[in-house]
Amino acid sequence: MSGKYNHGVRVMEEGTDTSVPVNSSGLQVVVGTAPVNLAENPAAVVNVPVVCTSLEDAEKKLGFCNDFENFTLCQSIYANFVAYAVKPVVFINVLDPGKHRKNNEAKEYGVVNSQAVVDDLTGVLLDSVKVKTGEDVLEKDTDYILSFNVEGCLVITMLSERAETLTGVTVESASIDPSKVTQEDIIGGYDVKTGKESGFEAVRQVYPRTGMVPAFLLAPGWSHIQEVGAVMLAKCSHINGVFKAECLLDLPSAETKLYTDVQQVKEETGYQDAQGIVLWPMVESGGKRMYYSAIFGAMAAYTDAANDNVPSLYLSNKLLTVDKAVLADGTEVFMDREQANTLNGAGVVTLISEGNWKAWGNNTSVYPAGTDIKDRWIACRRMFSWMANSLITTYSENVDSPANFRLIESIVDSENIRLNSYISAGKLAGGRIEYKEDENSVENVLAGQVIFHIYMAAFTPAEDIVFILKFDPELLKDSLSATGGAA
Repeated sequence: MSGKYNHGVRVMEEGTDTSVPVNSSGLQVVVGTAPVNLAENPAAVVNVPVVCTSLEDAEKKLGFCNDFENFTLCQSIYANFVAYAVKPVVFINVLDPGKHRKNNEAKEYGVVNSQAVVDDLTGVLLDSVKVKTGEDVLEKDTDYILSFNVEGCLVITMLSERAETLTGVTVESASIDPSKVTQEDIIGGYDVKTGKESGFEAVRQVYPRTGMVPAFLLAPGWSHIQEVGAVMLAKCSHINGVFKAECLLDLPSAETKLYTDVQQVKEETGYQDAQGIVLWPMVESGGKRMYYSAIFGAMAAYTDAANDNVPSLYLSNKLLTVDKAVLADGTEVFMDREQANTLNGAGVVTLISEGNWKAWGNNTSVYPAGTDIKDRWIACRRMFSWMANSLITTYSENVDSPANFRLIESIVDSENIRLNSYISAGKLAGGRIEYKEDENSVENVLAGQVIFHIYMAAFTPAEDIVFILKFDPELLKDSLSATGGAA
């Protein structure tokens, strides 16, 4: 007889349900460091785009811990999969266990209940561990197995019969060393000898590998460094030569401790680009301190997902899952609207608390130097970037088709239908596509070029709502007259 025969009452337990992440087209590409020693294959997730869809997925592929300062990708892992529950997110880890590592001194650890816990070391690499008892070298998976506890500490579980008699073992190991990662690793580059890309240079691989187009570039824990921010801005305009994205740039709250200093610091960094969204200060969420960009990026992706994955909504005045606004040293920051508006006027997005914490600010970093409507307002800029990216991905299949009237008519009809659907849904103020014969001469068509014009208007924010109150003596006179008449 095959199978197990069941008779009676049985109880089975399942894991506790958590929020199912919603799909968002506001794709974040986050560059930083991860505790890859906790990952299934540490060497395989160095300087390559890694797509994650849940906390469990990120734990398996990259590793996760609460040390947000040393392992900066954990900030966005937490923000997206715990605080907001959005997916997917692309992570690029630059911490190389073959390069950013240190050797640990051999040390003896006590064995209790057949287990030895290496509780004084973090980041231990499993493939570097050697376990001895006296002069005897024990064999992995025969004499012992290795694992990590919830604190990320190495646990050695003894398997052999002599485990019952062992009181201690000597452990040799090496650990990853995030302190050896520099801003040059984050910036990355192209190695002409190996043909490999690293850091932000690896952003180029996201679309070819995944078929997804980045919407945001982030580097929490690094983007407050001016040189890193400059590279991020440069990457935003021509990803794969054609795509556009926005980047989230933190200002250094360790040095910038007063809101009155923020404008000067922003100007000194040179962040005056339409593709940049500048943020200050830092935040705490769930008792964990992190850079504002991590939470803001997750909130933006969540907002897009709730809006049919169209980035037409403004991100200002949206609820943030944060407990505090803080500086790098943990000092709490409380700004009222007047102070926050001062930052908005400098092209900086901040946050305010009026019962709940909310993002506050609609201007890209180009403001106040630049005032072009499509570049100044965050949602307008994002709509233009999103529209450009969607046109490229939607009509790429038409490239190299015969340039005949049927193709032209098909593109015009399809795009007008799409634009009208966004208009009727309130996601665009207006839009249309035109094919102009005077721009598409025989010479142009013979050269393989077909030109279309798309006109679109995204909504600007109702940022300044004004009510004018005035005392009207006539209303008082009428009231008194009515009272007298009643008497």
